[in-house]
Amino acid sequence: MIRSVSSDRPSFREIAFKRGMNVILADRVEQATERDSRNGLGKSTLTEIVHFCLGGKPAGTLAKKELRGWEFIVSLDIGAQTYNVRRNTGDAKNIIVEGDCSGWPVEPSVDHNGDQYFLHSRWNDVLGVLMCGLDLEYETKYHPTFRSLISYFVRRGGKAHGYGEFSRQNRQQQPWDINVNNAYLLGLGWEFAARLRLLQDERRALKELKKAVTTGIMSSMVGERGEIESAKIRLEDQIAREEKNLNAFRVHEQYHEVETKANEMAKTIVGMSNLNFGDKRLLSSYRESTVSEKDASAEQVAELYAEAGVVFSEKLLKQLDDIMAFHRQVVSNRKDFLASEIARLENDIENRALEMKAVDLEKSELMKILKTHGALEEFSQMQANHQRLIGELKAVTTKLENMKKLSEEKNRIEIGMKTVIQQTNTDLDERKAQKEAAILAFNAFSQKLYEASGALSIDVKNTGYDFKVEIERSGSAGLENMKIFCYDLMLAKLWARRPVSPGFLVHDSALFDGVDERQTALALQLASDEAEKESFQYVCMLNSDTVPRGDFDPGFDFDSKVAATFTDARGDGGLLGVRF
Repeated sequence: MIRSVSSDRPSFREIAFKRGMNVILADRVEQATERDSRNGLGKSTLTEIVHFCLGGKPAGTLAKKELRGWEFIVSLDIGAQTYNVRRNTGDAKNIIVEGDCSGWPVEPSVDHNGDQYFLHSRWNDVLGVLMCGLDLEYETKYHPTFRSLISYFVRRGGKAHGYGEFSRQNRQQQPWDINVNNAYLLGLGWEFAARLRLLQDERRALKELKKAVTTGIMSSMVGERGEIESAKIRLEDQIAREEKNLNAFRVHEQYHEVETKANEMAKTIVGMSNLNFGDKRLLSSYRESTVSEKDASAEQVAELYAEAGVVFSEKLLKQLDDIMAFHRQVVSNRKDFLASEIARLENDIENRALEMKAVDLEKSELMKILKTHGALEEFSQMQANHQRLIGELKAVTTKLENMKKLSEEKNRIEIGMKTVIQQTNTDLDERKAQKEAAILAFNAFSQKLYEASGALSIDVKNTGYDFKVEIERSGSAGLENMKIFCYDLMLAKLWARRPVSPGFLVHDSALFDGVDERQTALALQLASDEAEKESFQYVCMLNSDTVPRGDFDPGFDFDSKVAATFTDARGDGGLLGVRF
């Protein structure tokens, strides 16, 4: 149980608690003005102080700068002994514990003042063992934690925290956390929920890996295993042919020089061929000239002129003979020139032909070298292309292997999940007693509130445990809150019977918002009766004008349950004793 809540500040109003039911009442007195309010009097702050000393982060009012450096003390029973737990908002990482800690799973450290203290994270581990029966360490990543479990026994106010859904103690709570911690609270096989979560993680990681595998050079073949195998065969064949060509390739060190010389020879042959072509045409012309060239006699000239009516004298004829003699000489000289040119041209053409033949023969030898050899650059290019193909083949082979592994992993995970679901169902059947105890308690509590039995159902789905609660006439916000009330009271009842338990249940006034007065009265009486019968402590916060005094049974003494009353009549009437 919680024995008291106090502070090192004199303005703070220390609250002492007793066994059974304890009510913290926020009251509005007659002299209060309309501007005064019960809000901010400290009901929710009291809940935050309990959480703070039990390892929670400073939240709500405790996180405000005005409370920087305040020390809060929660006195509570752990096991058979009472301990004072002190924690300062200015040094929240250390928790001071007053009391005998011998035999605890972790020994406290001692500071220079001789005070025993635990580091924040270790304190939660210790409380998990001492108050909830947890192990100090877990091998699995997903396991029940003290901070999550205790938040079902000390629910923070508002839908942002514990009053939105019965199985969720915080709006930010992850599905796996809900599954694992509720299973632990109900005495079920939480390990199966943890294993299922691990397999779900593997499945998500597998999807991410598949995205990585199906990108790159084979991105267009996503999931097409047959096409990838076809590409692999094609690349293997192409690489084999490339490798054969590389093995047959002969590098000539002077390949480019040979290539240049062969090109020059080709040009030389073309040049000489062009010269021969010209000379042959000239030779043909010269030969035609030698055939058509004829001598002319003086008589022939005289006859020609006589026919034209011109008569030459003997003197003139004599001169004509001389001219013809000169002409014959010219013709003779021309014939000699043509004969000489013809002989020269024939000789040049023949010599060029011989030279062209020799050059062509040498060029043929060079071409043989070029045909059977290659340049180093060409060989390097072939090698580079070969290596590129090998790289592509390696990538395709790796992708194919990964796709096979992905398929195998997917099958393994799916089989594993089905196996865990089956094992969870089997385990749930074997824990029939725990399941029925929870269902019967919830149903009984809901029936006392609404005269109709509600239903707590616990099933197993592909996502793990599936917890549901139903109460007839569902729909109003108040009734939804009563589902939470019945569920929490059921947990407190079952845990009170365990050898290790928090021993208390704390509810904020927000739980009763919108609840019909008759159901509020029944709920408070039910909580008080169960706390007395099962020996646990029930603490609730209420506003005075929401207390259904007229609906309580005659034998129920509500006022005897009030542990403290806050008022808005004066500035020091709240928990902290100050307003800011």
